Amino acid sequence: MDEQKLNYILSALKGIDYGSVVITIHNGHITQVDTTKKTRFPAHQENLRVQQGKRSHYR
Repeated sequence: MDEQKLNYILSALKGIDYGSVVITIHNGHITQVDTTKKTRFPAHQENLRVQQGKRSHYR
């Protein structure tokens, strides 16, 4: 495997907390690397109560 491609893939993996790295291979050679980064936001406090079965009386 080409060291430059390997370094690129490792860098992509280190650069994301949530998401995916898709490696496209044609005829046994890496031709493309797609990186999708996702951002996770903390749940709203009301959503946490509902998930825990502690639904509040006001909305």
